[in-house]
Amino acid sequence: MSAEATNPATPGPVAPTAPAVARRKSRPRIDLRRLGRAALLGPAVRSRLPDAIGHVAEAHRAHHPDADLDPLRRAYLLAESSHRGQMRKSGEPYITHPLAVTLILAELGAETTTLTASLLHDTVEDTEVTLEQVREEFGEEVRYLVDGVTKLEKVDYGAAAEPETFRKMLVATGNDVRVMSIKLADRLHNMRTLGVMRPEKQARIAKVTRDVLIPLAERLGVQALKTELEDLVFAILHPEEYARTSELIAENASGEDPLAEVADEVRVVLREADIPAEVLIRPRHFVSVHRVSRKRGPLRGTDFGRLLVLVNEDADCYAVLGELHTCLTPVVSEFKDFIAVPKFNLYQSLHTAVARPDGQVVEVLIRTHHMHQAAEAGVIALGNPYTPPAEEQTTGLDGERADPTRPGWLSRLLDWQQGASDPDTFWSTLRDDLAQDREITVVRPDGGTLGLPEGATCVDAAYAQYGDDAHACIGARVNGRLATLSTVLRDGDTVQLLMGQDPASEPSRDWLEHAHTPAARIAIQRWLAAHPGADGRTSDAAGEPGGTRPTSSAPAARPKGADVLLERPGGPVRLAGCCTPVPPDGIVGFAVRGGAVTVHRVECSMVADMKSRGRAEIPVRWGDTTACRVTLVAESFSRPHLLADLTEAIAVEGAEIVSASVESPSQQRVRHTYTLQLPDAAELPALMRAMRDVPGVYDVSRAQAPAA
Repeated sequence: MSAEATNPATPGPVAPTAPAVARRKSRPRIDLRRLGRAALLGPAVRSRLPDAIGHVAEAHRAHHPDADLDPLRRAYLLAESSHRGQMRKSGEPYITHPLAVTLILAELGAETTTLTASLLHDTVEDTEVTLEQVREEFGEEVRYLVDGVTKLEKVDYGAAAEPETFRKMLVATGNDVRVMSIKLADRLHNMRTLGVMRPEKQARIAKVTRDVLIPLAERLGVQALKTELEDLVFAILHPEEYARTSELIAENASGEDPLAEVADEVRVVLREADIPAEVLIRPRHFVSVHRVSRKRGPLRGTDFGRLLVLVNEDADCYAVLGELHTCLTPVVSEFKDFIAVPKFNLYQSLHTAVARPDGQVVEVLIRTHHMHQAAEAGVIALGNPYTPPAEEQTTGLDGERADPTRPGWLSRLLDWQQGASDPDTFWSTLRDDLAQDREITVVRPDGGTLGLPEGATCVDAAYAQYGDDAHACIGARVNGRLATLSTVLRDGDTVQLLMGQDPASEPSRDWLEHAHTPAARIAIQRWLAAHPGADGRTSDAAGEPGGTRPTSSAPAARPKGADVLLERPGGPVRLAGCCTPVPPDGIVGFAVRGGAVTVHRVECSMVADMKSRGRAEIPVRWGDTTACRVTLVAESFSRPHLLADLTEAIAVEGAEIVSASVESPSQQRVRHTYTLQLPDAAELPALMRAMRDVPGVYDVSRAQAPAA
């Protein structure tokens, strides 16, 4: 997995050292750069912990004082003996890599099982050790974790090896998130030691890290890994911007730090308020400084960092906030409460800002020590997340496992990847999915919730809730009001999806334009690929009055409907779209260009027009088929939810909405036009009665072309 990593001392784009030293002195950030060359011993005494993993044991005991270190001792001995003789490209013994990866995880607070698997994570891939041997020696959990991070062979998978390896890791992560924790730490150490690789290879690895690993670290809440990975990628892919940012940081470090002055003021305020708190300066990392400079222009002293206030209890967070807003000048627009409403990646904190007399703004983060550990280490800080929970905590309101290590985004990712059988489709879709780094929650009518990426539409909500059954969706209510399926949802919206009754309903090809999630796009594309001759529906089936797309009244080349027979052989027969005749209507046919015959209802106003233009009248009669397509016009008074009630009444009667349009209200009256497919023309009267029974509807009639 890491045979190509190189010597940390080798020249190359690596994370900065001088600013990092200053950072360690001034903020409680978990130090991930402490490991140098590991000291290796000869044969170890069986009862004694090898000195080479002493630093790992020390970091582990800091988080887990009572941890049993024997599994680490045995895992190290197996890893060292298995990798003995293997060297990294830098010339270092290979064992230094699993040691470094394990130290990263130990400093983040990972439990013993994760560290044991981390020491062994390359043995099955690069040595003669088998998964069965790992299971016999260390148990099924360790075997599963090692298997989860073991790469697939290029000999077997060719160019698909990398995407299929990530697919395998993600599926394994769905059952045990510690798989991805080990992978992230593995990639961090490899990125730190990337210096002697060819520039093109550095760039390729950095791009995959940027597109896949960094978003995964963000979603799992492992900020300590994410920020360092961002800086390392920044140095490789944007060396000029990285150099300019380094100069800005160095210039700021050479002068007085205004953040120190504000930190002293905050300490005085909190001491006088008798609130135990630790006030620290938290410098921004390189990518953060670069982003702020692009957003704000020339930077001032307070732009290079933020204050971090750590307290003991949740209530103390709000007490600190009150004191700061009382004694200093708050910038109210900067306040965010991620304690009451945590981010989807477990992050909790209060964000605020105060203004200095010189106009500089100081951002302040307020959190408990426990929140800080979770913010830095994310899911790794949970210890062993797979201890059986209490029965009442097993499932959430919506039936999804109430497990912070199996968040909604991961469940959705695992769902859609099953439909992406092609490795290229999976790889590109995965990158697109992970690029959507903000999440919203919408509420279902039954009180359950749906987690969706920011920018998701009603189409996405339909497929998130119903899967492939969403093909039958005909509309939606958002916050009680009718909305088109293309409506973009906001965090906290209440969404009711209106479903048709026909399980064989077709999705609209237009929906691809509005589908934001991979699950929706893959489901729609899969249906269209399986029905190459079908066009799908042409538009949303329901929407706000005045906000929908009106559908054309021109008939299709061969609409679904009852059979019409000619009294004598002739050309193709089409039912007129202006009056959409159905059995047992009286009908008459007219010859039109191309030898076709258009069939109208006898009372259609176009009949007189056709006769006046000299069209030849053709005798026609109904055949045996009773299925029909008909266009109905509903006249109603304007009221909330009317369109939803009408579409529901249509669905209950078993009719399929082919297309629909709603004219803008005029004098509190609305005109709705529906083209419907009925399995039996005899059901038309009952359907029209059901539509008339909808409150507010005062008339339902067959569509009729205007008189010429």
